[in-house]
Amino acid sequence: MKKLLKHLSPLAPDDSGACSVLYELGGIVVICDAGGCAGNVCGFDEPRWHTKRSALFSAGLRDMDAILGRDDRLVEKLCKVCTQVEGEFAAIVGTPVPAVIATDYKALGRMTEKRAGLPCITIETDGTKLYDYGEELAYLKVFRQFAAEKYDVKKGRLGVLGATPLNTGLCRADRLKEKLTSDRWTEIVCFGLDSGLEDIKRASECEEILVISPSGLKTAELLKERFGTPYEVGFPGLYAPAEQAAESMNGKRVLVVHQQFAANELRSHFSGCQVDCATWFALDKRYAGEQDFRIDGEETFIEKIAGRGYDVIFGDPDFKRMLRGFGGEFVDFPHYAVSAAMNE
Repeated sequence: MKKLLKHLSPLAPDDSGACSVLYELGGIVVICDAGGCAGNVCGFDEPRWHTKRSALFSAGLRDMDAILGRDDRLVEKLCKVCTQVEGEFAAIVGTPVPAVIATDYKALGRMTEKRAGLPCITIETDGTKLYDYGEELAYLKVFRQFAAEKYDVKKGRLGVLGATPLNTGLCRADRLKEKLTSDRWTEIVCFGLDSGLEDIKRASECEEILVISPSGLKTAELLKERFGTPYEVGFPGLYAPAEQAAESMNGKRVLVVHQQFAANELRSHFSGCQVDCATWFALDKRYAGEQDFRIDGEETFIEKIAGRGYDVIFGDPDFKRMLRGFGGEFVDFPHYAVSAAMNE
């Protein structure tokens, strides 16, 4: 029962993470569901739905379609969409329904490519994992498929992986680009945020890759192996009030809760404090401090806080519901994947 949430709303799931990566790439994205998962993505987990257009559809599976695994119905619907909507590729994103009936995604992808005449990628999410897992799968599939050609490196061009609203709380790349633009970096590409598929195809032009979420690490490693492109990790564009609060503290025992690279970045702004970082999402040990930890449930979170005696907690405002017995200071550090709180 560790994953039972008594105080928090459900965290953004893996299918939402996959859709977030694909949203601006110009593909025809089909969520393989009966309508509920697509409603969750568009209604709660994708803030760009209200400001930027995307060809994002529900498969609209009916009971017998799901039970009998009628993949031909899905392919038929997708082909009809292709006659009405222009797309550079097709993508099929998994949900609990195809996971339960053991859908053959490879066969589904081949059928779609043959009948629709478009490249098709399939993202084997199942709706039971968290958003960063879906982002990781989607980044890998898209870059493996489309970032195949080696171009000449453009000096001063920086590629950013992990720049989704779920990680940053931003619907536009302006703030990230402003923070990163310098004498060294004169051209910033945030893959999937204010950029399309062409930028991914020309990913080898980047002099370096900046990974701002663990969900982009495997893809950065792929680009390094394929093109020799080096990468670093970091998180530009922190939530300004949290950054200011961190810089003004001294001599405190502090816990920062966010996605790992955002938490690490905020930790670097403290001086004279003992700071631990924690996350509900992926925790890569290569970038973790000795006392950092991954939260696997509300009870674990509460126990850690009680046992370590933190003076201050930086985290999403929704965490306050769990911490009614906490006597220290709480500083808001919003995370869109937790509470849908924007950072704009």
